[in-house]
Amino acid sequence: MIKVSETEPENDRAGRSVSCPSPPATGTPMTDRKGVMLIESTAPTKVAILGAGRGGTALLDLLHQIRTIEVVGIADRDPRAPGLQRARELHIPVLPHTADVIAHQGVQLIMDVTGDPGMEQILRDRVNPNVEVLSGPASRILWELVQHEARLQAELLHAEKLAGIGSFAAGIAHDINNPLQLILGLAENLTDERNLDTVHEQAREIVEAVKRTTTICRDLTSYSRRAAPYHDSPVDVNAKLDDALKIARYAVAFHDVTVKKVYAPGVHVTGNPDELLHVFVNLITNAVQAMERGGTLTVSSAMTPDGAQIRVSDTGSGIPPELLEQIFEPFFTTKPPGKGTGLGLYNIKHVVHQMHGAIGVQSQPGTGSTFTLTFPPVLPD
Repeated sequence: MIKVSETEPENDRAGRSVSCPSPPATGTPMTDRKGVMLIESTAPTKVAILGAGRGGTALLDLLHQIRTIEVVGIADRDPRAPGLQRARELHIPVLPHTADVIAHQGVQLIMDVTGDPGMEQILRDRVNPNVEVLSGPASRILWELVQHEARLQAELLHAEKLAGIGSFAAGIAHDINNPLQLILGLAENLTDERNLDTVHEQAREIVEAVKRTTTICRDLTSYSRRAAPYHDSPVDVNAKLDDALKIARYAVAFHDVTVKKVYAPGVHVTGNPDELLHVFVNLITNAVQAMERGGTLTVSSAMTPDGAQIRVSDTGSGIPPELLEQIFEPFFTTKPPGKGTGLGLYNIKHVVHQMHGAIGVQSQPGTGSTFTLTFPPVLPD
């Protein structure tokens, strides 16, 4: 459930603000059916992982996204195991030995994904009775569920991309038809042209037209392809925003829309470049669609003490306050039937959280909306 942000109260009344931040650390007052006040504990469950192969890495990525779980350590006999490097990237302690996991103070649940048949007996003999252990077949089933959920999410994201390609059809046809018509006309002229200089000039124009067509196809291929799993790398945010602006023009007409770019130099994030491009294209497309009578699209990047910050703002119709808490839910859309899948913002939130970032929105009907993405700083190599 998306909650109204309490970190920026000045935006909560005039232009409601919704974000997907971490929940507060204190308990939340609740009442039962008789009106008796209850306290719901929000203290995270402390989990340790044994095994940092494929299963451990998948579990680590999943658990790290769950706000009510704190991964306090991971261990593996192989120092080159991929999950150990992933843990370092996420600032999660890498423990050198199984005994360190067993003896870790405060751990409440140990998840064994080593695949070692003897590990279950070791844990049964050595682990404190107050600590839960998930191992053997139960741990294997959980790993398979995690893998299944990851595949479903990837398919959902790809399906939403392909659905969006349909809205690009008119723009793509126009942008490809122009250079093709130029190529055709120049080629017809060359059949009768006797002047060698003219032939060379027209041949150069044909080459340039082919390059423009190739660029269009490359941009669309980059946008629509399946993102490679665990393909995290440093991403130049400003360059990726420029790519997104080019691709978004195939999807929506920028008639009477002024584009304002406010980029800070050297803004980078760590993540999947393909999925980040998809996020930017979706946010920009939504912003332009919100300005049916024209307006200003502002795309900005900045570095803050907490990391990178990207904002996409429009001066469009805005989002009604009663809908703000629903916009990130799957299949929710305010567009007419056939005009939207209702998966765009849901997928955006998922991608941003996978990159350990956060997304928030500030909006006021009749004034416009601003979507803000924040990502942790890029770690040095």
